[in-house]
Amino acid sequence: MSIMQGLRAYHAALGLLVIAAFLTGELGTIHAVLGYAIAVIIAGRLIAALSGLRQLGLSRFYPQFDGLTLGNAFTHPAISKTLLSGIAACLILATASGIAMDRGRTLGTLGLAASVVVTEAHARDEGRERRGGAELRIGDQEHGIAGELHEGLSNVLMIIVGLHVAYLFLFKRPLARFMLFLAAPKPREASPRRAP
Repeated sequence: MSIMQGLRAYHAALGLLVIAAFLTGELGTIHAVLGYAIAVIIAGRLIAALSGLRQLGLSRFYPQFDGLTLGNAFTHPAISKTLLSGIAACLILATASGIAMDRGRTLGTLGLAASVVVTEAHARDEGRERRGGAELRIGDQEHGIAGELHEGLSNVLMIIVGLHVAYLFLFKRPLARFMLFLAAPKPREASPRRAP
């Protein structure tokens, strides 16, 4: 598998996980598991960036505005890189805020976290969940500022992803087709001219 094919597979896996996580925002454990899977893929991408390969480097996310003019404003690489930077920032912050809110509870229920840490955190949460004699479920609990930040970043992320997809289809169609595993269109054959 070539580097670009691997990058394309990473892109597809991350894209599908992010969309699934966004759509399952109200489904508690499923949403949290998808969030942890996204964190693993992000960590893998950061490790791959350390490989030194130009195609995997983080410079792909730093917009360079040299040579940007009115004439090439829509096709200049700075536009695409700015959108990628926005996606990366929102995705990393949304994932981090989601993990901060979960505090390992989901991993604990899956048996992957250290039981002592999860048990202590869970015990503290249980004490906070009892208000006025009524017990609240963890899924119904408001997470305050972290919850608002997580939701806001997720919404902004989807807007930037929409702009990214629209930009690629409007101005970088061959790249969009490649990243979406679509075959390049076959060139039309010139029809033979008829003699008068």
